[in-house]
Amino acid sequence: MRQPRALKISALARESGVPVATVKHYLREGLLPEPVSRTGRNMSWYDPACVERIRVIKRLQQERFLPLKLIKEVLDKVGDDADDLTLGAAISSHVERSSPHTPRTRAELLASGVAPGELDWLKSTGLVTPDGHGDGETYRGDDLAILRVLGAARRVGLKAEMLPTSILADYARAIRELVRTELGIFRAGVIPLAGDRLSELADHSATLSEQLIVLVRRKMLLPVLQQLLDEARHARGEGKPKSGSSRPARKKAGSPPQRRKSG
Repeated sequence: MRQPRALKISALARESGVPVATVKHYLREGLLPEPVSRTGRNMSWYDPACVERIRVIKRLQQERFLPLKLIKEVLDKVGDDADDLTLGAAISSHVERSSPHTPRTRAELLASGVAPGELDWLKSTGLVTPDGHGDGETYRGDDLAILRVLGAARRVGLKAEMLPTSILADYARAIRELVRTELGIFRAGVIPLAGDRLSELADHSATLSEQLIVLVRRKMLLPVLQQLLDEARHARGEGKPKSGSSRPARKKAGSPPQRRKSG
């Protein structure tokens, strides 16, 4: 089969229905791949697949009101599959709406009392992902929300010795498995049956699943605490005897007394 012919930037703009300036902007922002070939200093040729990618980017801007940074993140992580893009866009849109919007620099965070060691550890694990470098690093969205919760913990007296930042690694492992289960259920159960309502259902799911997780966790707190206490009692030997215990068996009622053997 013949390969589709590569397109100049003007043809790319015409076929995708956007101005040339928009295509150039997407290229500068890293939203489109590099040209497949160059035939001169100012003559580049692009993969025709970029046409659909440009349309998707424009649709996410217009319908989801997502900034280009988030659109790039979605495209980089889920690729060009329409259903996965819809789900990824819904998740990003939900996160964007729910997260703090005012950015803070590293210097501002350190000045407000954030411990540099904690900030560096969170960054090294990917639990926060700032833009930029050095004191000019910029934190926004859920990164700031995580830092604010940790700051609140320190202010009420939960010191680093009691609640080290490193415990978030355990949280992340457990929650990652929960999220895998959640998204697996959605992709297997909702996407095949959602039809034209996929975008709407993905939006609702992002909100409702968070509410359900909080409620189920709250419901489980006391029962799990009781289970932990029971396990601790068993470990100290205070619990019910296990089967095969050495405790002597009780005599049955009405059994004749055993005679002592004469020595």
